[in-house]
Amino acid sequence: MSTFQVYRLLAVLVPGVQAAGPRAHQSLLSVGSGIKANYPFYHNSAELRQEAQNLAQGCNGHASLDTHTNGDVSIDLLQVKNPGAKAINRVFMLCGEHSRELISPESCLHLAKKLCGDASGTLEHSEFQLVINANPRSRLKVEDGDYCLRENPNNVDLNRNWGDHYDAKASRMDETNPGPKAFSEPETQILQQLVEKFNPTTFLSIHSGTLGMYMPYAYDKQHLATRNEHSMMQVLEQLDRDHCRCPFGAAGKEVGYSCPGTSLDYVYDKLKAPYSFAFEIWVGNNEANRLRKRWEQQVASAPASLLEGGRHHLAHPHYASLFQEHSSDFVQVRASGSAEEEANARQCFTQYNPTSKEDYDKAIENWASVYIQAAELITQKLQGQPTNKLIV
Repeated sequence: MSTFQVYRLLAVLVPGVQAAGPRAHQSLLSVGSGIKANYPFYHNSAELRQEAQNLAQGCNGHASLDTHTNGDVSIDLLQVKNPGAKAINRVFMLCGEHSRELISPESCLHLAKKLCGDASGTLEHSEFQLVINANPRSRLKVEDGDYCLRENPNNVDLNRNWGDHYDAKASRMDETNPGPKAFSEPETQILQQLVEKFNPTTFLSIHSGTLGMYMPYAYDKQHLATRNEHSMMQVLEQLDRDHCRCPFGAAGKEVGYSCPGTSLDYVYDKLKAPYSFAFEIWVGNNEANRLRKRWEQQVASAPASLLEGGRHHLAHPHYASLFQEHSSDFVQVRASGSAEEEANARQCFTQYNPTSKEDYDKAIENWASVYIQAAELITQKLQGQPTNKLIV
């Protein structure tokens, strides 16, 4: 049954739905199924937007919310800034590109709340623009229980549809379909306009499915970031030590797998953002422990030449076995799962999102702190403070 058919049925069965319009069915559909029934501590789309509206009306006048529309796609942009401060760090957060990664928007919403509360001092030097829900149409399907859905309704991976090293010949048969051309999708068209207008000094693309913190490039293993490479690596190294203890460095290409057309590379290449990162912020606890142990083993056994380079090249063959065992959105050697695994919606949810309130709270608090610390570190670098005097 299509969404429209469901709405028509609800309009007959539930008084007031027709008057409220076709969007009114969304909260009703979630009552008996999907995330609100199974994981009630997550926000649905309507709740995410309401939370953003609440911040825009409060936050000591430091927040505003605008909606940007292209056809039948509407994407909200939440801006958090102190009008009385001179921010030198413009931070753009892109969350929810992949609809099944619900923890990504949750962490960004939590960041916005912290910026309006106990972390408001960060706004003395940094301003933030946050896209909390970048794939709104597919997210509605995830909220109704389609927990494996990654692409937009056109079956296009939004994080392969950006216009930097876009590869039209990339596979169209799986969930990394890049679309017919760069920026073919209304979502990426809106996102391109927003990020180009803001012209960020810091760009953060937030994902889940493993743990990792990556910098350009993602499109192949031959090319590493040269502009501001050392400074980006220093930021990642500090964040990793304090919060993640997970793989970090240049995303690159692993054996047989490349990631052309990512927002990570586009903002770094085309907009010349000094700092462009992709963070993967969740994997199940057992998997996280195995990943951290293997990462520590790989680092300890790395050749001296790789360590001298800041162990920045995750596409180096030395790390191949790690990413064969622990696949990643950006550094990956295989698809995210077998057909049988993808058919198990509950297993998909577990791979990409916390399933307990305790793990959920820990994840959003930890990663909101990462985003704030990243802004602090980068601000100090933009101010020209020596690396050995960075305050964290």
